[in-house]
Amino acid sequence: MNLDQLRTFLLIAESGGISKAANRLRLSQPAASRQLLGLEAELGVQLFGRIGRGLQLTSEGEDLLVRCRRLIDDAESLRDRARALNTGQTGLLRVGAPPQVIESILAGFVQQYRQRYPNVDIQLIDDAAGSLPGRLERGELHLMEVPAGNERYPAQPLYPGHMLVVMRRQHRLARKAMVEVKELVDEPLLLLRPTATARAWVDAAFNVANVDQRIRLESTVPHTLIALAITAYGVAIVPSNVIIPREHLRAIPLVLHGKPIGRWAVISWHPDRFLPPYARRFVEELVPYALRRHPGRDLIRRAPPLARPRATAP
Repeated sequence: MNLDQLRTFLLIAESGGISKAANRLRLSQPAASRQLLGLEAELGVQLFGRIGRGLQLTSEGEDLLVRCRRLIDDAESLRDRARALNTGQTGLLRVGAPPQVIESILAGFVQQYRQRYPNVDIQLIDDAAGSLPGRLERGELHLMEVPAGNERYPAQPLYPGHMLVVMRRQHRLARKAMVEVKELVDEPLLLLRPTATARAWVDAAFNVANVDQRIRLESTVPHTLIALAITAYGVAIVPSNVIIPREHLRAIPLVLHGKPIGRWAVISWHPDRFLPPYARRFVEELVPYALRRHPGRDLIRRAPPLARPRATAP
């Protein structure tokens, strides 16, 4: 048994087929098949059953997949630790975040970080907040920027993330310091799609306020909603980590009975994996940078404060 066989088994299970796994491993399909057959022969169990043209894990395969992933994680952690013990200055750092966070915070921070630590290769992964924990579990990330609330992962708070109502400066609510959910009755709304984490907070607030949503558009991209708000197509509700052009728009905190809607953003890591020194430095330096530079810092000054989550040392 070797790590190459285990990685092949893992990727076949994740991709659902040998050809896709072979492409990711940069192997020929016959070579990937031989590795799988060799592993099955050594373990003495069948790992997959054929369903049409695809493969499906057997019950034995499902059991062994968990241990396989743990072995690979341990091997990668061992390699990371050895590299860190050697220099502590060189390595690969994979950081996952939603696209608006990469645009508004990480782009500027990474530029500064790379100037100070040129031997650290930073790979940014653009994905929805709801998908990032799964990628962290699979070992695809070292760090992720997500809303606070998942206590499985140790974290450092970055900045408060409020939900904002974005509208034309001529709108009837544009002069308010805060907008209550009930004040959006009959307003045409531009909302993130229900798959977005922040959308769940908005829906819950409308339900509590007993206000029906008059939805004009749903999108996965906050800037689409903002572009339509500029044209007065509707009122957009977006998180405060989005860059908002202020020439024609007002962005005002959304509240429910005077209480803020949103959560702090945090930078998190896996509790069971070794975090290299350069990753710890990344966390330590990102915390003050994000609090100082997040795009909503001026917009939420008069908003009620969000509860700050507990910090964990990296």
